Amino acid sequence: MRKLFGVAAAALVILAGTGGTPARAADAPYDVLVFSKTAGFRHDAIAVGIQTIRDLGAANTFTVTATEDASQFTATNLAQFEAVVFLNTTGDVLNATQQSAFETYIRAGGGYVGVHSASDTEYDWPFYGELVGAYFSSHPAIQPATVRTENRAHAATAGLSPTQTRTDEWYNFRTNPRSSARVLSTLDESSYSGGTMGSDHPHTWCKTYQGGRSFYTGAGHTQASYSEAGFRALLLGGIRYAANRTRADCRPETGYTTLYNGATTGWSQAGPGGFSNSNGTLTSSGGLGMLWYSTKEFRSYSLKLDWMMPGDDNSGVLIGFPASSDPNSAMNNGYEVQIDATDTGDRTTGAVYGFQSADIAARDAALNPPGEWNTYELLVEGERLQVFLNGVKINDFTNTDPVRSLTSGYIGIQNHGAGDDVSFRNIRIKESGGTVPRVGPITGAAGKCVDVSGGSSADGTKIQLWSCNGGSNQQWTVNANTLRALNKCMGVAGGGTTNGALVQLSTCNGSGGQNWTQGSNGSLVNQQSCRCLDANGGSSADGTQLIIWTCHGGANQRWTLP
Repeated sequence: MRKLFGVAAAALVILAGTGGTPARAADAPYDVLVFSKTAGFRHDAIAVGIQTIRDLGAANTFTVTATEDASQFTATNLAQFEAVVFLNTTGDVLNATQQSAFETYIRAGGGYVGVHSASDTEYDWPFYGELVGAYFSSHPAIQPATVRTENRAHAATAGLSPTQTRTDEWYNFRTNPRSSARVLSTLDESSYSGGTMGSDHPHTWCKTYQGGRSFYTGAGHTQASYSEAGFRALLLGGIRYAANRTRADCRPETGYTTLYNGATTGWSQAGPGGFSNSNGTLTSSGGLGMLWYSTKEFRSYSLKLDWMMPGDDNSGVLIGFPASSDPNSAMNNGYEVQIDATDTGDRTTGAVYGFQSADIAARDAALNPPGEWNTYELLVEGERLQVFLNGVKINDFTNTDPVRSLTSGYIGIQNHGAGDDVSFRNIRIKESGGTVPRVGPITGAAGKCVDVSGGSSADGTKIQLWSCNGGSNQQWTVNANTLRALNKCMGVAGGGTTNGALVQLSTCNGSGGQNWTQGSNGSLVNQQSCRCLDANGGSSADGTQLIIWTCHGGANQRWTLP
């Protein structure tokens, strides 16, 4: 039963290492189910873990129900919980009916948190394997190791230092989850003995899956872990994310080049004021000025950066401006994507300042409030600028001003003035080569064309093989990692990642399910699933549905792009 609090509880702020964040407002009350059934090894930390989550809930407006009774996994019972924590579960813990109820819960928007041996659970349930992100493989003896925080924007890791040394049981995994999840932290295998995953050893990650949210950490074997401030902060942030009380960009991310992650090499200050640089964080002061990356101008690219404002503050990200030591010149000749808690529609967070408001409803649904970190992606393709906030598209702007151009220019961050104290982390960019998007047919088996069924542009329209006819529904634009027809994107239905998931047309949203890269033997690899575009059943008949399938190099997985 959910409880209503007459007075909001004070937020719990946990600081770890040297990287704290300001106090935040209390969350709306919610309910969490902690499930700790074991059918294999049983961790002696389970009882301590349950109490820790209860303590976190008491300080952070969520109630906790703890159980090892799998019969509680019914559609009716699960519906009362915003998140379900699998706390050191092992083995086969749910029967087929209970599994089906949990799948329904996730698809309806429920949240999952996996702790440590949650990845040593339900090996024969494919849905669960994809939800958790990776299965356990092995572990060495308990020992100290260095954990590197890769993403410090997520609520689970925002308060952590870039590196921490702690003692735990360090899991190796059967597969690397990076292709389907946003990795939040990794293990430095050179700091301990027994790692088997090499230079990229994910340890904690998050993802969206079939309508729900998933958070997993390999930490939490020892009883002592649950008394560590950093681990408690990690648990709290993961639970808040799963329960949809904080937002994060949990799309898979690869191929980005760091412009700032602690070192300001290549950056120049223009105008008065400036930025302090501490703990991998730039914080603005004074102004009106701009810190700009003066080493290189960029053309087509995806620019990502994390930002946080402690209150009603003001800043922005400047793009597409010519080299200048005058911040006013940058604003007059380029564009500013605004960061501001208030102000008018065309001058508040997500707006292209003075030109186009964000989709305010979408923005508000995606935005974390002052005191919490947010992530921007600014996707520039020719004269088109798309703005994503915590993975959600909130603005789609096309430049028509002959004085300005997005096709080339520099990028910068603004220090707006005294009292406007906005912080930035992890500024990174992925260039698409600055090439002009290619347009034409995509051909496959028997020379047939990739075709949008019936020429319909409705979301969910089937993408199929068809005899080439030169129609607009067979004209594809290869733009960065997207394949577009009829002003929409080729993607996987529901963001699915399993063999046989249908390929369809849908509104472009920047998700991994709509990102494709060229692999070997003419394959097109879906970035979210790491599976290949496939003509179902190896057929080349008109109307053959395109799907994703494990890559095998067959003729029905070979494609020629324009």
